[in-house]
Amino acid sequence: MTSFLPSLAPADVQRAAQLIQQSYDPASAHRLSPDDHRRLQSELFELQRRWEAWGLVVPFLFEYADPNVQFFGAHTAQVKISRDWESFPVDHSEELTVFLLGITGRSIALHLSKVILRKLFVALSALALRLVPQDPPRWPGWIIATATALSGAGASTENILDFFEIAVEEVNGADLLSGEKMLQSLRDAVPLVTQAIASSIALPMDPARLGQLQSALKCFEAWIPNLPSSDITPILPSLFALLDPASPPFQPVVSAVLAVLSSTAFEDGAGAVTLTVPLLQWCAQAGPPIVSTAHRDGPDETASTLCRLLAGLGDHSTAYLAENLHAPLVQAFLRLMLSFTALPGSYGVDEEESERMLGFWYLFQESLWTVEFPPESDAAREKEMWALAKAVYAELVAVLRTKVCWPTPPSGWAKDQVERFQVYRRDVGDTLINAYYVLRDDMLAYYLGDLTERLPKRAEVGGLEELEATLHCIMSIQEAVPLEANQHLLRLFSPDVLGQLPVSGGHRIRRTVLSLIGSYASWFTTLPVESREPLLTVLSYVAPALSEVSLCLPAANALRDLCDANRAALAPHITAFGELHAGLSSVQDTEKAKVLQSISSVIQALPPDEEIPPIEVIVQPVVAKLFQALQSSSQIPEEARVLAIQQLQILSGVAKGLTRTSDPTGFENSPAAEELERMQRARDDIRVVRLREEMLRAIQGAVELWSTDAEVSEVSTCSSQSRRSRSDATLISLPPGPLLELVCRAAQRQLTAVWLALANMLIIQLDPPASFTVSLRAVPSNEVLTVVRDVVGVLLQVTLDTLGVEGGMEANPDIVQDFFNFVEKVSYHFVTVFYHLPRLSFDALVQCAISALSLQERYSLVAASTFLTALIKDTQASDDFAEAKKLLLDTHGHAIMRSLLVGFAGVAPKSAVPNLVELFSALVVKTPLESKRWILEILYGSDFSQSRAGPDAKDALVKATRDAVRQFTIVARGQEGSNFGYAW
Repeated sequence: MTSFLPSLAPADVQRAAQLIQQSYDPASAHRLSPDDHRRLQSELFELQRRWEAWGLVVPFLFEYADPNVQFFGAHTAQVKISRDWESFPVDHSEELTVFLLGITGRSIALHLSKVILRKLFVALSALALRLVPQDPPRWPGWIIATATALSGAGASTENILDFFEIAVEEVNGADLLSGEKMLQSLRDAVPLVTQAIASSIALPMDPARLGQLQSALKCFEAWIPNLPSSDITPILPSLFALLDPASPPFQPVVSAVLAVLSSTAFEDGAGAVTLTVPLLQWCAQAGPPIVSTAHRDGPDETASTLCRLLAGLGDHSTAYLAENLHAPLVQAFLRLMLSFTALPGSYGVDEEESERMLGFWYLFQESLWTVEFPPESDAAREKEMWALAKAVYAELVAVLRTKVCWPTPPSGWAKDQVERFQVYRRDVGDTLINAYYVLRDDMLAYYLGDLTERLPKRAEVGGLEELEATLHCIMSIQEAVPLEANQHLLRLFSPDVLGQLPVSGGHRIRRTVLSLIGSYASWFTTLPVESREPLLTVLSYVAPALSEVSLCLPAANALRDLCDANRAALAPHITAFGELHAGLSSVQDTEKAKVLQSISSVIQALPPDEEIPPIEVIVQPVVAKLFQALQSSSQIPEEARVLAIQQLQILSGVAKGLTRTSDPTGFENSPAAEELERMQRARDDIRVVRLREEMLRAIQGAVELWSTDAEVSEVSTCSSQSRRSRSDATLISLPPGPLLELVCRAAQRQLTAVWLALANMLIIQLDPPASFTVSLRAVPSNEVLTVVRDVVGVLLQVTLDTLGVEGGMEANPDIVQDFFNFVEKVSYHFVTVFYHLPRLSFDALVQCAISALSLQERYSLVAASTFLTALIKDTQASDDFAEAKKLLLDTHGHAIMRSLLVGFAGVAPKSAVPNLVELFSALVVKTPLESKRWILEILYGSDFSQSRAGPDAKDALVKATRDAVRQFTIVARGQEGSNFGYAW
């Protein structure tokens, strides 16, 4: 054993070997219980951690024939270097290098398995990562030196290539603090590496040299990110010569080609002559027979490999393909792409390859738009290109329509196959959007023609599935279809087409039709006022489906979207919605809220005074049922709770439906102002006042009874959240004051993030709307300020009681986040309230926020930081806060600065640092002289947190600039020169 390394007694070595054999030998491992296996693993891990574990390497490698023991010996060498380097005597680094090279060469000579040799190569690379970055480097030229040493020990070219592969992978995968020296060692080795790769690839195909060829291909693939195009290009002809589908190395050759295509050396389609054209020629010659076989017998491994190559070439060369669309080679390539896209059968069941092609059609469409033509041939060539492009995408659209077709039931598919096919259909939908940008109305014309042709055959086997596939495609492109008059959509939603689709049975196609109608809800707004028949046609299709269990959800969603987008157009037909409301008993309870939201959307388009009767009809039964739930809660508690939740959900839906789709402008004498006046008169109607009082009483009762129930709390808040501001009130919008009182009482029983979030929303409604004719910000009344102060006082106290206990903040990140979001809103709208709190309460609030700056949960920390930033800015923005400014910054400025600097030094998660920088900037801008004094006191204080920031970084931070903060943070965290440091 080498003198500088420890040795172990033979008995200890034997015991360690027995542990490995018991853990990894299949003959004995299966008899171990999970606890026994964990115990053995733990014992091995503890043994490997000891300094004496170095004594396992040599005996395990050369005294045991068990490959598991041999591998553990090699693995121990790597672990001791990578994980336990701090315990190694640095003076023996060169001796360790000689030792590792010696045992690696000996292992090669003994023909130990490749797995063990590769682990030793990893150990050599780990040692280089420790030694080379030192100044001066302790192992310069380590790659060349290692290859030379191993070659002298009898290593084959295959072994050397494996080492080259491992070396570059380990270096590229390391987070290097001093990466330049390691990267330079790679650059120095490039000539030797490329020579070994080129000579191995250029050799004639020989089964005896297959291992060497595969190692060369893997090595080439690993080194490609580090090679310039000038070193890759000479290897390409030999690489392309190996593209033989019948040869064993076909897959690794394709993998190497794909690595070239995706490399930075050939990014943006570079290498058209040396890379793209030769591959297009090969694909045109070798591709058709493979595709033909795949269509006949299903795709095999060769077809799958070709598919990968086509996809990679397409991604790389889209610009070339678009510019040369008229070329025979390009057209042959596109035929291959279409053939794989159109593989027979269903994706995920019969084939796995077609999905790989979808991304290309997006990139290709994007490239078509960027093609530039010489002025002299502009019009003719552009017309030719778009004619060809339309032909290609027309075929693609037809192919994809077939591919998204479900099999005729029963399919016999497993659940995961169904789910994968559903995902595939969504992905196809994205591709169809790109096709629409090429084909435009021609695409809709094709689909409508297909529907017309298939409708008479809908009763045939598979007829409904074919219709559903076409309808799915039309639905998928909705976001690309302009909101303008469209004759094809008029025809689609006419009795001639929609009226011929099934209205019973065939639930899959009916679900698709309902989703299609909902997706095009906004399009119906483009219809002229006198031509609203299509809108009524689709409503007559949707309404009957509401009573069917399997269709109620998509039908309710479609109805909601239609009514929300077409309120004014449907208002004259309010009587029909009354009939829909009368038949509500046949609708599933879970979807009644959406149906009533839909009806309420139509009611909202009526003049406010005309809204009153239908709203009474809708809301009064709901409130009555809610009271019924309250009264029966003691006899049948769970049934009452469920009933209450349903009624609260319905009230929430009605409130959303009545909310305007756009906010009024607020201009005096404008139609919006007049509308606000009409709404206020309607709100003052005694019927509406009583209705709101009953609603409030019912909601108060539910909250009082079930305030600790998360689900009831959630729906209770939703029923109050539709109103966005004071100027956005509806007939049933409840006043924020009583609701805030309710929130405070509920929070005092059990504080949850739900109540804080509701308080956040309600507090804004107390702020009077701005009047553009007077000032940008209106001044709240004393009454409003009193309400806000009381609410803040209660919520502050209950929050501090929850968060003030040890670990309270860490255990309740949602409460931390929503509380600081709430007080941040209070700061913006009512900052004076904070300075009318008792002094102890205000100090406790700020101290709580400062404490939250040290949290590891990002959202909590960001919320606290945002609050403090807002508090400083809002306080300083007023001329009336001289005492408040002094109170805030003189009392808490130093503590805020300390938390920020500690956070920059490493306590705060890096993703939150930009938010801390905002707070830092606000503090420095408002208190420039004090901030510099605080920074000096804190940074050079004996109790400042340990970091790697030296005097230079600390002095730079005193300048208090954003760049200085950034540099200090990087240096303090030891990330200078690393990938993490550069990622800012």
